[in-house]
Amino acid sequence: MTMMRGARAGGPPQKAIAFGPSLKRILALMAADRIRIAAVVAMAAISVGLSVLAPKVLGHATDIIFDGVVGQMLDTFPAGTTKEQAVAALRASGQGQLADMLNAMNVVPGQGLDLQALGGVLVIVLGLYVVAFFFNWSQGYITTGIVQRSMYRLRTEIEAKLDKLPMSHFQQESRGDVLSRVTNDIDNFSQTLNQTLTQILIAVLTVCGVLGMMFSISPMLAGISLLTVPVVAVITVMIAKRSQVQFAAQWKSTGELNGHVEEMFTGHEIVKAFGQQQAAIEKFRVSNDSLYESSAKAQFISGIIMPSTNFISNLNYVVVAVLGGIQVAQGALTIGSVQAFIQYSRQFSQPMAQLGSMINLLQSGVASAERVFELLDAEEQTPDHTPPAVLAEPKGRVVFDHVNFGYKPGEPLIKDLSLVAEPGQTVAIVGPTGAGKTTLVNLLMRFYEIDSGTITIDGVNTARLTRDDLRSQLGMVLQDAWLFGGTIKDNLRYGKLDATEEEIIEAAVATHVDHFVMSLPDGYETVLSDDGGGLSQGQRQLMTIARAWVANPGILILDEATSSVDTRTEVMIRTAMNKLRHNRTSFVIAHRLSTIRDADLILVMNNGEIIEQGNHHVLLERKGFYFELYMSQFGDPLVEEVSQL
Repeated sequence: MTMMRGARAGGPPQKAIAFGPSLKRILALMAADRIRIAAVVAMAAISVGLSVLAPKVLGHATDIIFDGVVGQMLDTFPAGTTKEQAVAALRASGQGQLADMLNAMNVVPGQGLDLQALGGVLVIVLGLYVVAFFFNWSQGYITTGIVQRSMYRLRTEIEAKLDKLPMSHFQQESRGDVLSRVTNDIDNFSQTLNQTLTQILIAVLTVCGVLGMMFSISPMLAGISLLTVPVVAVITVMIAKRSQVQFAAQWKSTGELNGHVEEMFTGHEIVKAFGQQQAAIEKFRVSNDSLYESSAKAQFISGIIMPSTNFISNLNYVVVAVLGGIQVAQGALTIGSVQAFIQYSRQFSQPMAQLGSMINLLQSGVASAERVFELLDAEEQTPDHTPPAVLAEPKGRVVFDHVNFGYKPGEPLIKDLSLVAEPGQTVAIVGPTGAGKTTLVNLLMRFYEIDSGTITIDGVNTARLTRDDLRSQLGMVLQDAWLFGGTIKDNLRYGKLDATEEEIIEAAVATHVDHFVMSLPDGYETVLSDDGGGLSQGQRQLMTIARAWVANPGILILDEATSSVDTRTEVMIRTAMNKLRHNRTSFVIAHRLSTIRDADLILVMNNGEIIEQGNHHVLLERKGFYFELYMSQFGDPLVEEVSQL
């Protein structure tokens, strides 16, 4: 059984996601915070600069300690011996390598550790780290604000976009996938920006700053460390290309799974009624397996980046330690410089590994961003006419003039349809399933745009009205009773938010809602769930009729509004509807022909065309299509009624 109407079929996209355009668009989202972004960059640069400077300063502390230890070891020389004299003595005794190492040091023979100098250096290092932490925390705080404001604007843009999408879009896409884009994908996108935006910036600045310090200490060792960069870059790119496809598939599978779960939950009664639980479970298993497979592959493949870069970094660490020790022994470097260089080597490899890890997150985030951008780029409904026409004092004369329409190009459904509904008339629309009855009123509501012809209200082309203005003149009661989470009172005033208590109660009494509402513990303040839980189908239908009464529209559309109530309630509703339709143009889509006997005009549709029209008695006398429809519902009683005409 397939319940996910409009879900897209096919496997995951096979080509890599477009990083360049997507990242450019992501940055454009944050353009409104460009001043804050500049502040973040400056703070990050200061924080990184101080953090990069600290190891070199700390290297001086190592030199002070080592100089003190070596100086204490040279107490065999006579008091007052200078370093130069000690170096010369060592060379004379054949200890040239030790002499070279001692010559590169700032040592005084016989003098121990200089605690005052060591304390001063440690205070400076502590101060550097404290100030660096402050700037790092500040830029992180500001970045969080930038990201959340960007997400706020993005959610606002998406909400506005959803209002501009045509009805056809929601018929082609599963609701679960749309919901996944505006919830899961945005959340993942937001987390990615929070985790990667400043870390990538800091990592890049750290690599540049550390590289500069490394060259200032030893160009040879820095050059060797720099050789690891292209190796890491090649490994990262190779792995990233393979993970891109899987991340895109992961979020596509997430949307499909959400769509299936949402539809199974919404239609759980239908699933059980037709014994399709096992089929639903099997479909869930297939979707869940697809999500598991794509997620596992995405995480595993992208997870290889960090260990791979760490392996290269460890090899670099070994090479630097060996060559640095040789240079210390040769007197080319001090031990503090080597210690600082090894720290820089770690600092250099760490952001490189972080960049690889960030690409992992970035893959997932950009994949989600592209799904959101795809929704934002979806084709919108045609814009309202500028300047719009206005219905000054609507009377309700509706004219369809040679209207043609098809849901798909080249497949017309409504063909050259013309009709006139005079003010105050009740126009019933009947016909077999698929005849175009609901499509007719959807065109009147401008849920879809007609291909040719015109629809006018009081002589004004509806295409020149704004959709909001047009729909404010129309009240609609659908066959599917829709209620939202909130109180009964809020549901009844949904079509007229400023409705008074008296108007609400008047509508409730007229439509027989009042008697069951007053039997509830909280009356009109009773809170309903988003599916009207706690109320029967018939009570929910009565609620929607009362809601239309409160809205007090000039034109009323009833799409089989009494289909879910019993016969006795139907009689009461018909009485209420007669009152509601008084002095209003009404369009009634009916399957039960008994409900439209008193209609002023009955339109009989078939294959998108009006094939008969007239009142109930006239159409029966003609013994045409309407006669056959009536006969199929009433049989022998029809013969008796016709004989009395």
